[in-house]
Amino acid sequence: MQAVAIQEEADDILQERLAEGVLTLTLNNPKARNSLSEAMMASLQARLDAAARDKQVRVIVIAANGPAFSAGHDLKELTAGRAQEDGGRAYFTTIMQRCARLMQTIVMHPRPVIADVRGIATAAGCQLAASCDMVIASSNARFATPGVNIGLFCSTPMVALSRKVSQNHAMEMLLTGEFVPAQRAMEIGLVNRVCEVEDMDRVVGELARNIASKSLMTLKTGKQAFYRQADMTLPEAYAFTADVMIDNMLKQDAIEGVGAFIEKRQPNWTDE
Repeated sequence: MQAVAIQEEADDILQERLAEGVLTLTLNNPKARNSLSEAMMASLQARLDAAARDKQVRVIVIAANGPAFSAGHDLKELTAGRAQEDGGRAYFTTIMQRCARLMQTIVMHPRPVIADVRGIATAAGCQLAASCDMVIASSNARFATPGVNIGLFCSTPMVALSRKVSQNHAMEMLLTGEFVPAQRAMEIGLVNRVCEVEDMDRVVGELARNIASKSLMTLKTGKQAFYRQADMTLPEAYAFTADVMIDNMLKQDAIEGVGAFIEKRQPNWTDE
């Protein structure tokens, strides 16, 4: 990527802003394999919430330092929660609710979110990657939902996984807990592209900058409509998206974009 505008560290998250409007949020607790601890989830949630309000942010990349993208929930934290009088029920409820909110924030975020996965993404770490709009993986990346191996079925990761891949592939991952190599993950629809580790910065950067060059209004309109229509019946989806197209056509950036296409020039987006 190019031209770093701002780089800062907050808790377990490294934040990097690029001049092109690309915001990279890097999970930065490699010793714990970037597990989704309370602190990690809180930091990522806060950064995503702030980015939703920041018009300078056009695309978000979620990356990670170390050999793991994320190994999922912090099992030591979860085990410590069992010491409470209710055996951990209230604590587990809070953690799962926070995780569910985080994953839904990514899906419903007004900016496109790209997962940059190098290394392993397991359990809730696989869920985090699958919740993103696109996943770019290095050739050595691997994905798994291995909870079944420790008596804890990956039920919440299943939500994101089953919305990205077909039911039979999702069930195979969930029931066996086996690792899926990056190339296979691309074949089943979990990953968009696979490239060598040394090419990841270039590939992710080119994709992010390509998307960042579009109108923010158009990106937000399209992303929200995509997820809303996915669970509708065919007639409902066409009725809904027809209304979306009509409203979109009346926006300033659609007027500008169509005009620029006809006049064979670059559009000048106002993001409205």
